[in-house]
Amino acid sequence: MWLIFALLSAVFAALVAILAKIGMEGVNPDWATAVRSVVILFVAWGFVFAKGAQGYMQALSTKNWVFLVLSGLATGLSWVFYFRALKLAEVSKVAPIDKLSVALSILLAFIILGEQPTMKVLLGAGFIVVGVLIIAL
Repeated sequence: MWLIFALLSAVFAALVAILAKIGMEGVNPDWATAVRSVVILFVAWGFVFAKGAQGYMQALSTKNWVFLVLSGLATGLSWVFYFRALKLAEVSKVAPIDKLSVALSILLAFIILGEQPTMKVLLGAGFIVVGVLIIAL
């Protein structure tokens, strides 16, 4: 099931770049990010209430709160910089460079989480980095 969710994530992530580029025409990228954030707020809480999961909030530990807040801050900064880049350049340049996050996530998972990447994972990450360099240069 995780693979289906991951593929759906990729499809919607691709749509983000296209829809944002069209939607930001003549608009400040910070405003665009703020509008997007409000929509996401409603969607995320909509899922919580639709699934009746609001009781799970009590189960969050201090550690959960700290790292979820930090993750939210990282998400917000990622969106701000992504929208600014989209405002200044073509989607075909910005989106692939943004996907460098895949290789960085693999590296950080190794360093911070102690995950052991397979040769297949390292090779794939290497191809991503090479692809980003080709596009960026």
